[in-house]
Amino acid sequence: MVSKAKSIVVGVTGGIACYKAADLVSSLTKAGMDVHVIMTEAATKFIKPLTFQTLSNNRVIVDMFAEPDYWDVKHISLATKADLFLIAPATANFLGKAANGIADDMLTTTILATKAPIVAVPAMNNNMYLNKMVQDNIQKLKAYGFQFVEPGEGRLACGTVGKGRYPDNEVIINKVEELLNGKPQDMQGKRVLVTAGGTREPIDAVRYITNKSSGKMGYKVAAAAKARGADVTLISAPTSLEPLPGIYTIKVETAAKMHQKCLELFPQSDVIIKAAAVSDFKPNKAAENKIKKEQGLTINLEKNPDILAEMGKMKKNQILVGFAAETEELHKNALKKIHNKNLDLIVANDVSHPQAGFDVDTNIATLFFRDGKKVDLPLLTKAELGERIIEEVSKLLYDGVKGRTN
Repeated sequence: MVSKAKSIVVGVTGGIACYKAADLVSSLTKAGMDVHVIMTEAATKFIKPLTFQTLSNNRVIVDMFAEPDYWDVKHISLATKADLFLIAPATANFLGKAANGIADDMLTTTILATKAPIVAVPAMNNNMYLNKMVQDNIQKLKAYGFQFVEPGEGRLACGTVGKGRYPDNEVIINKVEELLNGKPQDMQGKRVLVTAGGTREPIDAVRYITNKSSGKMGYKVAAAAKARGADVTLISAPTSLEPLPGIYTIKVETAAKMHQKCLELFPQSDVIIKAAAVSDFKPNKAAENKIKKEQGLTINLEKNPDILAEMGKMKKNQILVGFAAETEELHKNALKKIHNKNLDLIVANDVSHPQAGFDVDTNIATLFFRDGKKVDLPLLTKAELGERIIEEVSKLLYDGVKGRTN
């Protein structure tokens, strides 16, 4: 949670999902934040202002022309006081008015008067959400500096199934904390593809070949990219780690499945960070049933596709980051890989070191760049290293060195 109390103005607009905003306001208040709620008139048809007043311990504002308890120009005072504005849910009507500068109620008026960051949480019928006019308004608001928490997919209140569902409040709270804790949002609008975990190659119905990867490093990298505003997709081989809120995760098992998904998502990605430990070899034929001990076991191996090398050949304007987990000749092997696979950055570490190996929470890494720069990092937690990697990726994106292919 944030280190000190922050003032958040929660705007509640008139959609069926506004009942979920009650739990959101409760959670933010319990986290020690000073929460003020502004409701639109339509929102009061779904839920009473008294609910939010009780949960926030602050008076709820609805009517812009209501007689004040004391002299205070509310749309100015709240606009100035707020550390962050959060519109949850944000209806198509609100998005349309905000995108066109219309200020005809307390919420839209206060929005125009604030300099605080604004986060909108769209929630509506899937056809309405995908309507070009709504999408144009969203893009317009993004250009004005609005940030968004993407709606989820699933069954909607109207009975249809699709994108437009109010997301989990945990995802919204994570976004709030990221912004209030001062994380730069320089990856906003960038699509980042991360791979994590160790693939499994079946020998028979119960046995497989794998490696010691826990997936922790890849998951921390994905979380760091999300914290800086990126739209993150995580392709995860088997791991015991919990899913990351707000990150679309695709579960795969074999190198072949990871290869398929990586090449499928590569063209629409701006940044690809290959942290997964992909099996270099697989049995050339997996038995359908368990091989009995008395039968004996001989495994003939064949090479798996080199996913990173293939993406290096496909690369156009993307940033491509690889990992080199080595036990000897770290620098030599890392430099060879960065050039042979057309990478922009490689994160190399000696996994024989007790604090930098598999299934631990720390790492000691060296960053090698395509232009010859090398950065030796001290012992860091994997979360800290993930943040450092994303910091360097952001520099590559904005320093104009992305997409170099020779």
